[in-house]
Amino acid sequence: MKNVPWKLYAFWILVTEAVGALSGFLTRNATQLYQATAQKPPLSPPGVVFPIVWTILFALMGIGIARVFQTPNSTARSRGILLFLIQLAFNFFWSIIFFNFGCYGFAFFWLLVLWGLILRMILTFRKVDPVAAYLQIPYLLWVTFAAYLNLGIWLLNR
Repeated sequence: MKNVPWKLYAFWILVTEAVGALSGFLTRNATQLYQATAQKPPLSPPGVVFPIVWTILFALMGIGIARVFQTPNSTARSRGILLFLIQLAFNFFWSIIFFNFGCYGFAFFWLLVLWGLILRMILTFRKVDPVAAYLQIPYLLWVTFAAYLNLGIWLLNR
């Protein structure tokens, strides 16, 4: 049986979960106000769904980057790690832009850039570790759904 470097997985899962937790903490008051006042488009899930889904997605991100991180050094590996960190920063700031600043239009375009970064990350991860790439597909799908919600909220709350 292959030796699984659990400390590496734990580290990356904790890093990604911490980014999500910090973002949630910094936007907690604005999120409550948003939930109470914003008009939402059809198919908007209840607020309780978001932290559950994001916890799972951040764990998948952490597992994916841990898999990439333990592969032999290469240009694709380095690019994958860089793309991971950039998209994670974009992910972090989206919540602040959307909830704290209420800039729904800007947040939508920010989210489109994030979507492109995730896709690029998946394609790069695939060159290094295909499983790591496949683990990011739920994230891309959720951000696609989030873009629909963000656009709908922007249009409904001008």
